[in-house]
Amino acid sequence: MYAIVEIAGLQYKVVKDQRLFVHRLEEKEGGKVTFDRVLLTEDNGAVSVGAPAVSGVAVKAKVLQHLKGDKVLVFKKKRRKGYQKLNGHRQYLTEIQSESIGKAATKKAAPTKAEAKAEEVKAEKPAAKKAASTSTAKEATKKAPAKKAPAKKAPAKKTASKKAEDDKK
Repeated sequence: MYAIVEIAGLQYKVVKDQRLFVHRLEEKEGGKVTFDRVLLTEDNGAVSVGAPAVSGVAVKAKVLQHLKGDKVLVFKKKRRKGYQKLNGHRQYLTEIQSESIGKAATKKAAPTKAEAKAEEVKAEKPAAKKAASTSTAKEATKKAPAKKAPAKKAPAKKTASKKAEDDKK
């Protein structure tokens, strides 16, 4: 049995007792983590695909350690200009070991930031919301005073000497 799981925005194929290196998780070493976003499961040839996730299935894992990955070098160069730049970094990783793939716990997961914000908006009183919308509507209808464009200059008048020159041509 295996499952395709989304962990920290990336998709991983997970088998029971498999060790994975994923982007740094906030759980402490030795702690347990549950991944509810299972995209696909396979059990003895029976494949179930979620739209977008399979409901009622979760992957439980144990955090083994936090570490840094291998150094990645980034080299930039511009030909014939004498410009060379060498940078490097080491990615922060977490090693996890999957313990089980199966039914998810029935308790409700913690709401995401977007869901929490939506609940706060619903909790507001309709009267307060209505008053706020009418005040902003009144402010939007007020117009700023129109700015006047500066007056245009009159064309320069020709002098007698310039008129005489134009007549000769």
